[in-house]
Amino acid sequence: MKNENKFSSYQVFVVALLTLTQFSVVLDFMILSPLGDMLMKSMNIKPAAFGWVVSAYAFSAGISGLLTAGFADRFDRKKLFVFFYGGFILGTICCGFATTYPMLVAARIITGLFGGVIGSISMAIITDIFTIQQRGRVMGFTQMGFGVSQVLGIPIGLYLANAWGWEAPFFLVAGIAIIIMILIAFGLKPITGHLTLQHDKSAVLHLWHTIAKRNYRIGFSATALLSIGGFMMMPFGSAFAINNLGVTAEQLPWLFMVSGVGSLFVMPVVGWLSDKTDRFRLAAGASLFMMALIAFYTHLTVNPLWIVMGLNVLMIAGIMGRMIPSMALITGVPEMEDRGAFMSINSSLQQIAGGVAAAFGGMIVIQKDKFSPLEHYDTLGWVAIGISVICIFMLGRVSKIVKAKTAKTVMPKVDTMMEV
Repeated sequence: MKNENKFSSYQVFVVALLTLTQFSVVLDFMILSPLGDMLMKSMNIKPAAFGWVVSAYAFSAGISGLLTAGFADRFDRKKLFVFFYGGFILGTICCGFATTYPMLVAARIITGLFGGVIGSISMAIITDIFTIQQRGRVMGFTQMGFGVSQVLGIPIGLYLANAWGWEAPFFLVAGIAIIIMILIAFGLKPITGHLTLQHDKSAVLHLWHTIAKRNYRIGFSATALLSIGGFMMMPFGSAFAINNLGVTAEQLPWLFMVSGVGSLFVMPVVGWLSDKTDRFRLAAGASLFMMALIAFYTHLTVNPLWIVMGLNVLMIAGIMGRMIPSMALITGVPEMEDRGAFMSINSSLQQIAGGVAAAFGGMIVIQKDKFSPLEHYDTLGWVAIGISVICIFMLGRVSKIVKAKTAKTVMPKVDTMMEV
């Protein structure tokens, strides 16, 4: 009997391809955080204005995802992947050429319009090609793109930024993305099995039918809360490390590299645990661990670099330990014919919620001048903790929905959507 939990050679290739894609998109998004202090000083902007640089991407990504949700299940997923990834590359190049604050915001909007949809398409591909019993491990590997971006991408990006200016990392991301685009175009097979299941003639009607389902709305709410609680503090992490914890600009790449190495070890383990244990319990336990760390970390003052590094590694473990099982759990909510639309809406809400969190965080955090410590970062931490508590209860409802759905039906082999 065939072991359906074992990956085929093509599935391994798809995991690697999605991980590389995740790496490029995450690096484009995450590089803003370590560049935050440099950008605020270079463009002479306050934390609130920098928060809007981050939010510009998130809001445009969210709007784009909602606009494309009705069409997400009506086309070959590979074609959508190529189209939006190409637009993401163009937007990233525009960021590198931005010379003023308004130009940078506009470039981030363009990048978000295309980049924000890539995550939802990737999630739909995962749910099409992999069974629910495999998805925890897939999530663990694809999320390694986050860790690799910290181990390699961000330190190299910061080195380039220190040598040639903050624009250089965006050209680095664009160059990497072009190589990945070639692999997608020539290596990924068409994914069209979902097209035979479509019944809604109108894209708007398909979008409405997806939003109207109560269980789907519960999944959407859990995703939004995950994003708000996890992202509220992130944009100001480098500024807090430099201005409050005593980390120097030269030490910052090492801080991100060590944190990334830690995440590379954590993510596959969390992914494996997600397929072996109760995902809700794992997410809830990681959330509690993360909340305790946030309460401690946001009240720190100047500390040795090794202590800051250790706490960042633990923080990443808590964030990923919550995110991977939560997202693997949420992928079990939609029916096959709704996956593209569900993932698009889900990704949109995740982006919009992240944008709200960044903008809200920028209004709370205060910096009197370019070199002053950040104030009220601890308040931001308490808000994130409160939202995370609500998120645990919402994930509990998602867990009940998925368990009830699994109990009623046996996952059919057509769930893989194609012969691999």
